[in-house]
Amino acid sequence: MHSRFFLILSISAFAVLSLKAQRTLLLGQNNYDQQKGFIYNKEFTTDFRIQNNGYALGMQWGTIHTYKRTSFYYAGMGELKHPQEVRQNRGLPFGAGGGFRGYTFGKQNNLIVLRGGVGNKRYLSEKGRIKGVAVAVTYEGGPTIGILKPYYLYLRVQPEDFLQSYFRSEKYSPENADRFLSFEKIFGADSFFKGITEIGVRPGMHAKTALHFDWGAMDEFIKALELGIMADAFFTKMPILVESPQAPEFQNHLAFINLFLTLQFGKRS
Repeated sequence: MHSRFFLILSISAFAVLSLKAQRTLLLGQNNYDQQKGFIYNKEFTTDFRIQNNGYALGMQWGTIHTYKRTSFYYAGMGELKHPQEVRQNRGLPFGAGGGFRGYTFGKQNNLIVLRGGVGNKRYLSEKGRIKGVAVAVTYEGGPTIGILKPYYLYLRVQPEDFLQSYFRSEKYSPENADRFLSFEKIFGADSFFKGITEIGVRPGMHAKTALHFDWGAMDEFIKALELGIMADAFFTKMPILVESPQAPEFQNHLAFINLFLTLQFGKRS
């Protein structure tokens, strides 16, 4: 009699616990199984990156192989700036040139970069948690396409047959170097979109590695931060600044190395 009672009680308790576990799993609150490990298969994130010489926006599509390893594809775009770029303003009163945008002296091109690559994320331990934060190492690399867009400035022009000078929007050329590289003749920068139809393309490569900090590595929604270093390299010098005897301090480079901070938000499924 007693054995039958305990058998019925045990079966009932097991059924209740099973239903509760199933309900919790369906609600997405129990996302890690001690026996089977991580139960998600995919993840998708949007990335917002700030670096010491530029910025980037991107997306990652990942496949979760085990709790410790996720492989992913990356696609993004951003702007790379020359380390010597300094944004300034002429500081004229409004109506005397004060309505113009700030500008970068000596700049001849904006460098927009498109990046695509493959990478891996590896957590440092099975649990990988320090005060609720999972720590991983990520590495990623692939091709880069550099897009050079001419940089336009509003410059003062003094024609020989006119008594009064005027200003007009110009990009750099050897013929206007005396105006383009003269502080006194620069009013400010034209719109970023000026010259968008005059772009040039340069191929390159990139690679990056970072420490990845994930708040809730077993949660459905991803909230993570990365701190790392990235390198972009091109096959020719990228003419961001003017290299001229009138600006001997400027020198363009093949490669760019940046420290960066990335915020990631996304979802696992």
